[in-house]
Amino acid sequence: MLKKKLNIFLSLFFIGFGLAMSTQEYKPNWESLDKRPIPGWFLDAKFGIFIHWGVYSVPAWRKVTEGRYASYAEWYYARVMFDKEHGGEVFHNKNFGKGFEYRDFAALFKAELFDPDYWAELFARSGAKYVVLTSKHHDGFCLWPTKSPYKKGWNSMDVGPKRDLVGELTKAVRAKGLRMGLYYSVIEWETNWTHRTETGYFIPKSLVDKYGIPKDEYIDKHLIPQLKELVNRYQPAVIFGDAGEWDKTAEEWKMLDFLAWLYSSAPNRNEVVVNDRFGKDMTAKHGDYYSSEYKDAESVGLYHPWEESRGIGGSYGFNRDENINDYNTSKELVHELIDIVSRGGNLLLNVGPTADGRIPIIMQQRLVDIGEWLKVNGESIYGTRPWNKTKDKRPEDKSVFFTSKNSDLYVICTQWPGKNVELKGVEATNKTHVNLLGYTGKVKWKKSKKTIKIFPPNITPANFSCKYAWVFKITDLK
Repeated sequence: MLKKKLNIFLSLFFIGFGLAMSTQEYKPNWESLDKRPIPGWFLDAKFGIFIHWGVYSVPAWRKVTEGRYASYAEWYYARVMFDKEHGGEVFHNKNFGKGFEYRDFAALFKAELFDPDYWAELFARSGAKYVVLTSKHHDGFCLWPTKSPYKKGWNSMDVGPKRDLVGELTKAVRAKGLRMGLYYSVIEWETNWTHRTETGYFIPKSLVDKYGIPKDEYIDKHLIPQLKELVNRYQPAVIFGDAGEWDKTAEEWKMLDFLAWLYSSAPNRNEVVVNDRFGKDMTAKHGDYYSSEYKDAESVGLYHPWEESRGIGGSYGFNRDENINDYNTSKELVHELIDIVSRGGNLLLNVGPTADGRIPIIMQQRLVDIGEWLKVNGESIYGTRPWNKTKDKRPEDKSVFFTSKNSDLYVICTQWPGKNVELKGVEATNKTHVNLLGYTGKVKWKKSKKTIKIFPPNITPANFSCKYAWVFKITDLK
């Protein structure tokens, strides 16, 4: 009877919480917007799939170079075509012709082998809980039939695939029970000025003059209407804004008004989360979660939701110059997921499909391997929180990580322990139990005052097949 009453109370509580969120009116200022609670699904999801796919997937090349950001093939328009230093201009002219413009690639971006159902099945198999597709990158090409008058002939319905790629994948992903999100670049190379280059533009000014949107119309007649169009049409669970933080504040981009509308009136207001890249005053200060890219954000930690995004290799868009040694192994990716989750973050792992719509086999293999590990050990990842004993510091043993859930502690070992695992500052109760996830045998352990010592069992491939990392679960701690 008591359990039934508790269930009724919890049901009414969450219904009331949902109604409170749905009726909350937010104002276009940070004092109001920052009070909006982040939807709990994002905190529990932990693992998502990023997809960089577009016109840049046709040339799919940038010389692999040491350094963060140096091998991004999705920057072909801005960093390859006109680059004399690293052979980009020579590559382009040799393979496509000197007079071949970037916009000419759109007709070759056909996506003829794109199977959204297969993609969605693969992502579900990987253990990911959400997916984020680039609806529009910095080149301005849109993967949906946008109503923006400035994008006629520069979207996936008018040219190339002649399909609504955003809509097809959204439907398939949701059919698999995953949440669907969208990346959206606030800036476009063909229009927006930047302080980051000597000329003020990433591409030759002649192309800005030829294709650019009138600057006094960009925000009010294109940017904000497009964002609202995506929200109303696809209701994304994530809006991953990008590049808004380069040159303008969120207020200058009129993003405060957009966020107030999104949180108060949008059809997806109770589910949607946004990051901190819609203005230069937002980074690590405002937004439902903070963004880190190839570990470039030092401000992320345990005290605000955050997400690390990265490719399986050194590029987001498919880069044909990358080889096997440029890709992280499945083991390395599982270990990165563990590290990020133990520090309170999510991993958004990117795949870069080919222009015809295939996800490269090696990327598929990495995703399947991660999924196999999560099948056994997912409870140590999903819905967990950092163990408060570790705070911001890593334990002395760099191969041991911790996550927690209620009164349970997960001890995640990225190397099989060669000796006993001793946990100090841990107090057992009479109900405390220790087991190894995926292992049917017993795990020996003993307790003393505020210490637990685990004796790893003798395992072989015959009695335990887990790879990459091993998880001891300690239940019912004080």
